Amino acid sequence: MEESWATLGVDLHLETAGDATRSGVRKGLTDALREAVRGGRLAPGTRLPSSRSLAVDLGIARNTVADAYADLVAEGWLTARQGSGTRVAERTVPRPAAPARPRRVSGAPTYDLMPGTPDLASFPRAEWLKAARRALNAAPNDALGYGDPRGRIELRTALADYLARARGVHADPDRIVICAGFVHGLKLLGEVLRARRLREVAVEPYGLDAHWELLRRAGLRTRPLTFDELGTSTAELGTGSAKVALLTPAHQFPMGVPLHPDRRAAAVDWARRTGGLILEDDYDGEFRYDRQPVGALQGLDPDRVVYLGTASKSLAPGLRLGWMVLPAPVAAEVIEAKGGTDWTCGVLDQLTLAEFITSGEYDRHVRGARLRYRRRRDQLVAALASRAPEVRVSGIAAGLHAVLELPAGTERSVVQAASWQRLALQGIEQFRHPAARVAKRDALVVGYGTPADSAWAGALDALCRVLP
Repeated sequence: MEESWATLGVDLHLETAGDATRSGVRKGLTDALREAVRGGRLAPGTRLPSSRSLAVDLGIARNTVADAYADLVAEGWLTARQGSGTRVAERTVPRPAAPARPRRVSGAPTYDLMPGTPDLASFPRAEWLKAARRALNAAPNDALGYGDPRGRIELRTALADYLARARGVHADPDRIVICAGFVHGLKLLGEVLRARRLREVAVEPYGLDAHWELLRRAGLRTRPLTFDELGTSTAELGTGSAKVALLTPAHQFPMGVPLHPDRRAAAVDWARRTGGLILEDDYDGEFRYDRQPVGALQGLDPDRVVYLGTASKSLAPGLRLGWMVLPAPVAAEVIEAKGGTDWTCGVLDQLTLAEFITSGEYDRHVRGARLRYRRRRDQLVAALASRAPEVRVSGIAAGLHAVLELPAGTERSVVQAASWQRLALQGIEQFRHPAARVAKRDALVVGYGTPADSAWAGALDALCRVLP
């Protein structure tokens, strides 16, 4: 008596999708069996029922089952030997189960006041899409090839004009390299500095540990300078062995102050005198609210300053678009490092940003964002004055964050209270370099770019409730 599908202990509930024709039924059965093997429901070595038995169970023609088996034997999913029947091939590997969909964490913050992210809800989607269409229609065919490791000439040319006009940068398109954001640019520079056998980089005492760690992985020590109300003490550059300094002159993150003019000049003098190099992170350079933005440090000496900028704060970090304006010798070394290891920057986004800049849409978007962030900062200052007068806002009116000076010894408790209230906040202590020679202070670094307009009032109210 023939074995039935059930007597094999196999219950697959085969869904034989397909039309009612013989070829359609055959294809449906073949696909169902293949999926059962691939998904692991039929393990390697499993003996399948005879074609007659399976045909009876499924109510289809025996020849249809035989043909489906033959197809899968030919593909290597099954084996068929005289006296052994038809079995799942031993070499088949079940497909791993699909990972479970991530669940929303119940403790996720209700309000997010973390610094460093712009208002993503205001990204100019319609204008960006129009620019993308125009850019793609105008792009030459060779733009879709591997191209130049420096990036598309259209974007480098647009940036040279924009940076000269808006930031006072001396930019030659041939010495601009497009990168996937500031961190990517710093990584490439770290490779160049290591190849030059440099060992130390002077850094600011407060900043992002991800940047310090990236330099460390490149084989470079970071030596923090000191800091006061005039900004980083660049006079200390001449007291150590560092030949490179990483600075944020326009709006220091997180302290929120610009580098004093005398210290800007001292940094450039040090670089000229020693043959040193300044890496200028133009953080928040376009967002100054109480006056016109201060020009980039690079304008004082383009041969001694590497300028780094990104679209992460002005548009969105997800674009992964940044740029470096480099002195000639450094440009050649960075291009070699980038061309030899990675490219990373998509051509279509480069072409779109170029069109977005040259059409004037980028200027219009930045002007609108500047007004929106200035209004939010003013509302933050007003709310603190009326509801938390013990808390002082320090730093200049600029950028996407403000520093809130707290009474001594209260930073940790305020951050903890905010966590209990599901309000995402960061204290300034976590941005302090481990070797920094500066007095401990208690403060919050509050970002006002992240919340959508609909959530801003609620975020302000939540903040004021946890402040002393």
